[in-house]
Amino acid sequence: MSSLMDLIVAQADKIILATWQHIYLSLGSVFLGASLAIPLGIWLSAREKIANVVLSVAGTIQTIPSLAFFGFVLPVLGIGVVPAMSVLFLYSILPILRNTYTGIREVPGPLVEAGRGMGMNKWQLLIMVKLPMALPVIMAGIRISTVYIISWATIAALIGAGGLGKLIWGGMNVYDIRLIIAGTVPAALLAIVAGFILGRLEKAVTPRGLRAV
Repeated sequence: MSSLMDLIVAQADKIILATWQHIYLSLGSVFLGASLAIPLGIWLSAREKIANVVLSVAGTIQTIPSLAFFGFVLPVLGIGVVPAMSVLFLYSILPILRNTYTGIREVPGPLVEAGRGMGMNKWQLLIMVKLPMALPVIMAGIRISTVYIISWATIAALIGAGGLGKLIWGGMNVYDIRLIIAGTVPAALLAIVAGFILGRLEKAVTPRGLRAV
């Protein structure tokens, strides 16, 4: 334990930098994924046949092993943050897209009809009725995606994107369990903290009448 603490103290700057890079990679990828998936999910909610195709394609992307995916983008985008974030962005889409589509589709019909009866047009129905009701489901998708991406971002170190994976892979290369722990523990803590914060946000945006007692 003392040797681990000595390493953490000696490598504190590198650990802090790697943690920041990991946060940047993860949250940046999820932000880009949400920016595409939420509008797309809303659009697909009224187009079931197209939605089935798009969701199938997004699901297929999830089945591609991350190492293979990084290998596919290397000849095109090279190494560094851009290819890493591009792959993580694609991985982040499915949970957010699926939850947005499902959340909008499952808004109770009587609420939509009540809005129409009040004279709302389709944009007013979306902003004032559908999105507020679907927001907890959408937030759940963002939470799931974020936790997954924080874990998968460790692989990005293999293509020079930095992050906590750099410590993990460095420790594996020199058979130093201390370096592996120094990279693994912060990554796990990031996932736990992100899941907790987004879980609280998910609860906060849930309409009071839908909250579990």
